[in-house]
Amino acid sequence: MTQVDFYILPDTTLEARLDFACRLAETIAGKGFRLHLHAEDEAMARDLDDRLWTFRPDAYLPHALVDSSPLGSEMADSVAVTIGWEHPPEPVPDTPMAMLNLDPGIPEWFSRFDRVAEIINQHQQVLTAKRECWQTYKQRGYPVKAHQLKG
Repeated sequence: MTQVDFYILPDTTLEARLDFACRLAETIAGKGFRLHLHAEDEAMARDLDDRLWTFRPDAYLPHALVDSSPLGSEMADSVAVTIGWEHPPEPVPDTPMAMLNLDPGIPEWFSRFDRVAEIINQHQQVLTAKRECWQTYKQRGYPVKAHQLKG
């Protein structure tokens, strides 16, 4: 069953949320997961793509932006991190999969992942949307854990 982790940030800005997403992506990928960053829309996906190039001056996290077709980009098969906004990545046999969900809702295909990470910051729209996500996961019986982060 999919394990769901909520990371609760003290910050209020979208920038802080996306910057934390980059750091969390590096951690998750470093643990051997094939990671999919699920963005709210194409603009957020492209922003994440740019941030993953620059979030740390001493490191690079290989990643690919998946296009809007179900097949995605050719490069997506050769990297451990994909970014998309419509479709899930193709599964890789015998590889644990994780999703970092930055969409306000829960994609219907979330349960194909071993782990799902949700990032909450103190912006009212994010708080409202992610409270609903928390309740939905709990109502469906998924194990949910909160991680309160300090500033």
